[in-house]
Amino acid sequence: MSRRRDMILLLVLSGTIISICMGLRQSLGLFMRPMALEAGISAATFGFAVALQNIVWGISQPFVGALADKYGPRPVLVSTAIAYAVGVALMAQSRGELMLDIAGFLMGVGTAGTAFGVLMGVVTRATPPEKRSQTVGLVAASGSLGTMLLAPIGQSLIDGFGWYAAMLAFSAIAASMVLFALPIRGLADRLEAGPVAAAGRPQGLGEALREALGHRGYLFMTLAFFACGFQLVFITTHLPAYLQLCGVAPGVSATALGLIGLFNTIGTYGFGLLGARYSQKRLLAMIYLLRTLFIIGFLLVPISATTTLVFAAAMGMLWLGVSPLVTGIISRVFGLSHFGTLYGVVFFSHQLGSFFGAWMGGLVFARTGSYDFAWGALIAIGLAAFTLQWLMDDRPPAQLRRAGLLQPAAA
Repeated sequence: MSRRRDMILLLVLSGTIISICMGLRQSLGLFMRPMALEAGISAATFGFAVALQNIVWGISQPFVGALADKYGPRPVLVSTAIAYAVGVALMAQSRGELMLDIAGFLMGVGTAGTAFGVLMGVVTRATPPEKRSQTVGLVAASGSLGTMLLAPIGQSLIDGFGWYAAMLAFSAIAASMVLFALPIRGLADRLEAGPVAAAGRPQGLGEALREALGHRGYLFMTLAFFACGFQLVFITTHLPAYLQLCGVAPGVSATALGLIGLFNTIGTYGFGLLGARYSQKRLLAMIYLLRTLFIIGFLLVPISATTTLVFAAAMGMLWLGVSPLVTGIISRVFGLSHFGTLYGVVFFSHQLGSFFGAWMGGLVFARTGSYDFAWGALIAIGLAAFTLQWLMDDRPPAQLRRAGLLQPAAA
């Protein structure tokens, strides 16, 4: 009974931290217009700070993960939560580009620690192998709940007290992640499901990285994950503008983004359940294929409020279902000793895709006045990701070495 209580508490704490982190991050767009009107911050300046946050998140994720692997999750969670809160507070004080970019940098580092990477490792280590996929799916699904709660709270604060007070309130909410992080170390230690290192001698970080980077399946999955970030961030960034070009009422885009969040909660947990029973690499490949097919279908039918909302619900079901599957593949193939680092490398590819998805969409529209080429790029990259993921060899390195398909990691 004590173990069950500890596990529930760990899941609640982890889910709460992820919800706060992602909810705050995904609600920043609420501040763009009031900051432009009252603080003279242009949309381009604000947008670059958000883009910088994404790329810093990706770059710092392997390093933050490595620190969590070495020193444990609590010091990393506490320090990155503080960085996140300071970044939001600095954003409230920003009246120019430099301070806003510093705020974006700090929030990027903070997100690397308080979003999925570190906490997925904690939950994965604490969960028996046969329950990992669905448990990770449950925690990952909570990331959408934060947006559903914090976005309306943020809008109410802006309407009632102004954007400056609302952003300071967001900073205080970010700081609360420190309190939720404090008990996690003790819980994780008590719940350790077994030895985290692979069988045999302990493996150093450099050796683990060489082994992973020499594993063709790991490289295929890493390259395919680029498409995930590319497709999703393009949609969240540019769908509202595209719908406006198509003559769809402005309120529809907000409803569509809300539907994505709602159905993401269902889909992420659902794929976690499926990942416990079926091939995780095949399910991951099917997510990439289905996303791409829904994009094609959306573009082929007349764009309307109804088709947009159906598209949003379908994409929401496929949104973060990748999280429990990628987590499951890494833990099964490479073990848990250096999970945070190896997940961080894969996630860096995702964030590169996020950066280029947002940047490419704006560049294409500025050059051509249309999103047609950008949608075509989403389709091509999605099909490439499906192919790479479907062909992934997900056998552990030891099996590949016995088959003569992988050189010793220390070579």
